[in-house]
Amino acid sequence: MAEHYDLRGKTVLITGAARGIGALLAMEVARRGARPSLVGIEPETMEAVAEQIRKECGVDVFVAEADVRDRPALDRAVQSTVEALGGIDVTVANAGVETAGSVLNLDPEDFKRVIDVNLVAVFNTLQATLPQVIERRGHLLPIASAAAISHAPSMSAYCASKAGVEALANCLRQELAGTGVTVGCGYFTFLDTDMVRDAFERPVAVEMRKTMMRGPLGKIYPVEPAVKEIADGIEGRTRTVIYPNWVKPLAAMRGVAQPLVEKLGGTKSAEAIRRAEAQL
Repeated sequence: MAEHYDLRGKTVLITGAARGIGALLAMEVARRGARPSLVGIEPETMEAVAEQIRKECGVDVFVAEADVRDRPALDRAVQSTVEALGGIDVTVANAGVETAGSVLNLDPEDFKRVIDVNLVAVFNTLQATLPQVIERRGHLLPIASAAAISHAPSMSAYCASKAGVEALANCLRQELAGTGVTVGCGYFTFLDTDMVRDAFERPVAVEMRKTMMRGPLGKIYPVEPAVKEIADGIEGRTRTVIYPNWVKPLAAMRGVAQPLVEKLGGTKSAEAIRRAEAQL
């Protein structure tokens, strides 16, 4: 078992920190004594989150505006965090977006946007903070998804980006062996965030929930348990952070998961996607 990583006094940089997982995680790690650095594109919203954290937890909080796709802006956010909080111990690369549509009909610009935010920007975030985290023998946690494990129709951009995040984490973990830095990876299904709620209102999602996204596969789960799992995973320096629990056997059986997913959807899912796209 890995040694407990005490978050008290540690600086935790979190991207996509204005709302959802990022904002709630900033509060959770602050309750455990950490000093969060909130990075994102909504400075006013992040400042409101920061003020709440200061009042409730009495810790230093830093806010930095940066689009994670903009490397110079991200580098400035990292440097400002170091100057304000004295360094960076933990990086959580959380910022993400989604889109839906078949490979045949997906707008290439939408595909590129998802790859840029979900994968290229995760690389940017990890690389920009690595010197600090290595120096402090800290922890890195890119947020992937259950979509990195099992790939569904109409989710090519999102699945490709999250599979890339998982691969990036796996490569980085090996590259950092012996440095004292640990690397985890987060795997979640549909959490109750603005992004997921908006996605579920789209015709493609409505049709998919009639076919293969039934039962636990199509359920929206509360964010708070996932956030607690993330904070516990950082403190435990764990390789994987998974929520809900039924995703764990899916991850363990990934060799058979993909054929099962394809069989579950069959032609009905493809037909459902075509119907949905015909409405657009």
